[in-house]
Amino acid sequence: QVQLVESGGGLVQAGASLRLSCAASGRTFSPNAMGWFRQAPGKERQFVAVVRWSTGNADYADSVKGRFTISRDHAKNTVYLQMTSLKPEDTAVYYCAADWNPSPVLRITGYDSWGQGTQVTVSS
Repeated sequence: QVQLVESGGGLVQAGASLRLSCAASGRTFSPNAMGWFRQAPGKERQFVAVVRWSTGNADYADSVKGRFTISRDHAKNTVYLQMTSLKPEDTAVYYCAADWNPSPVLRITGYDSWGQGTQVTVSS
C-alpha cells in the first residue's frame, strides 16, 4: 500500500504564494501520473493539475493555468504544487492522488490512492 501525505497548506492573503508537497511512501513508487485536486466547502471535489510521473508532462484546470505549477521529484517520491497569485476562490482542502492506470492520456478521474488533504485558505 502507498501512503500519500500532503503538507504546505495554510492561511494567506490574496496574491500570495504557497507550495504544497505530497510525499509518497510504502511501496516502490512509480505511478503513471500524480494529480492534485481540491474541494471547497459545499462543493464537489475538482481537478486542479496532473503530471505524468515519468516525463513530467502536465496539464491544468483552466482556473489555475498560468498561476499553478505541478512538478515531481523522483528521488524524494514527492509531487509539488506551486501556487501563485492566490485568490479567495482557491480556498479549499487540497488532495494529492496517484493514478496507477497505464493510460497514454493524462486522466483527471480514476485515481486510486489519496492523501488526507491539506487546507488552503486565501483571505481577501
